[in-house]
Amino acid sequence: MTKRRNAITAVLAAAAIAFTGLATTSATAAGAQVGVILPDAASSARWETSDRSFLNAAFKAANVTVNIQNANGDVAAFQTIADQMLTAGVKVLIMVNLDSASAKAVQDKAKKQGVPTIDYDRLTLNGSESYYVSFDNVAVGKLQGKGIVSCLAGMHKKTARIVYLNGSPTDNNATLFKQGYDSVLRPLIKAKKYTLIDDTSVPGWDNAKGQTIFEQQLSKAGGKLDAVVSANEGLGLAAVATLKKVKLNGKVCVSGQDASVDGLRAILTGDLSNTVYKGIKAEANAAAALAVDLIAGKPATTATAKVNNGTTNVPSVLLVPVGITKANVKVVVADGFQKRADVCKGIEALCKKYKV
Repeated sequence: MTKRRNAITAVLAAAAIAFTGLATTSATAAGAQVGVILPDAASSARWETSDRSFLNAAFKAANVTVNIQNANGDVAAFQTIADQMLTAGVKVLIMVNLDSASAKAVQDKAKKQGVPTIDYDRLTLNGSESYYVSFDNVAVGKLQGKGIVSCLAGMHKKTARIVYLNGSPTDNNATLFKQGYDSVLRPLIKAKKYTLIDDTSVPGWDNAKGQTIFEQQLSKAGGKLDAVVSANEGLGLAAVATLKKVKLNGKVCVSGQDASVDGLRAILTGDLSNTVYKGIKAEANAAAALAVDLIAGKPATTATAKVNNGTTNVPSVLLVPVGITKANVKVVVADGFQKRADVCKGIEALCKKYKV
């Protein structure tokens, strides 16, 4: 399974490089009004399969040129791309950070040049970002936790042995997700209804490392586990791969987020108990609309929220996530985020059963 995941990661990374080369179809580096830096292609498929296309479409509709690049998980590449975009004269820089320290360095440089920056999806702690566009990520975590509680109740389990498979320790979103699900589950842990067997973060959201960590968690639990509170579908599916080996898939509640095709299919088959749908098209449109207003010199009226980054309150656009179980997978398909044919391939009976 590890070899397979490494192969998938390699394919995604190659796709990211290919897509990066195609970014100039929207604008050459020298002609772009907006620069966008995506983080990688391995932590989640969303960056290349969804965010890139939605951002391109949003800026095209606004008749604004954009140059979208992917740092492929490399901090040095992230900074080089940013330098190239700033030198080329972008008027707004949108970024998904790899870590707060390196992103802050980029933001400080942009600020000196009078270029506003937008943190997209991930907040840069103690940064100098101008704006932040994301989801209420504590709410995302709460939905994950509530989904786990509901799944365990549905299995008529009054007590449960659980593990936390958290996201990257350098990603503030992972901190917020955990804050959310822990706020739901901690009271049950304190009441000794649930026992937290292990609580481990996965460096870089690496799914292969996540699977190794989960194997260790399962061993620590003596093979007796009721729930895996995993921070996204990549990690959740990595846990499922191990659970399948010991024939525990579908018998252990496993959370996720991202509403990927594989994630939704796993929801329908029962391998994942719950996930969270974040309308990435709406997120991309919100970031693009904000950037277009900044270019036009208009007030950023959409940034009505405030999120503290550790040093200042950042004007923010926060969107609302949706919890997903078998009962409402159809919401994601109806919204156009995933295609029914992709989700239902080979499991048509399940799709009909749940009216996808």
